[in-house]
Amino acid sequence: MEAVVRRENVTAAYQRVVRNGGAPGVDGVTVDELKAYCQTHWDRIRQELLEGRYQPQPIRKVEIPKPEGGQRRLGIPTVMDRMIQQAVLQIL
Repeated sequence: MEAVVRRENVTAAYQRVVRNGGAPGVDGVTVDELKAYCQTHWDRIRQELLEGRYQPQPIRKVEIPKPEGGQRRLGIPTVMDRMIQQAVLQIL
């Protein structure tokens, strides 16, 4: 987990999430607000990750219409959880 939370890795994950954009999760934090959110919460989240105590937020469920009719169900994680997922993926 040390490699996951290294500054270079987290910075690359942050940049990727910002570049990809996307809707906010259940907490309402947008990609544009992620930097400020990290500045406020990253030390605590980093420690939780290192100690194995981090709990992802619930997924925001939405339905979007399919072109041929019907609905497509989506699960949208918070931008922080997307950043953490990206940081882990980059190390795997």
